[in-house]
Amino acid sequence: MSNPCKNQKILGFYLTGLVLSVIFVVLAYHLVTQHQLPKESLYIAVVVLGVLQLVTQIICFLRLGKSNPEDKSWNWVALVFTFIVIVIVVTGSLWIMYNLNYNMMVN
Repeated sequence: MSNPCKNQKILGFYLTGLVLSVIFVVLAYHLVTQHQLPKESLYIAVVVLGVLQLVTQIICFLRLGKSNPEDKSWNWVALVFTFIVIVIVVTGSLWIMYNLNYNMMVN
């Protein structure tokens, strides 16, 4: 039989993550659509909000910080793998966009 108090804590943790995620997304959307910051500051703000979103989802939804001690090493492996995939996707996207821009230039 499950503990009702434990279920309430888990639900509260998920709801906190949901609220934080929505706040980060709405804030980034508002900054971009309303042109609240200069271009360079806007890039930095969106990246920071994206990193905060990633940390929120890792902690609240994947619950990597709330597992058994023997699962800690697998949590680190999953975290490192996530960052490697993100670096590959972002670097590859920037490389493709740069090459498209270079190849589409009219001489």
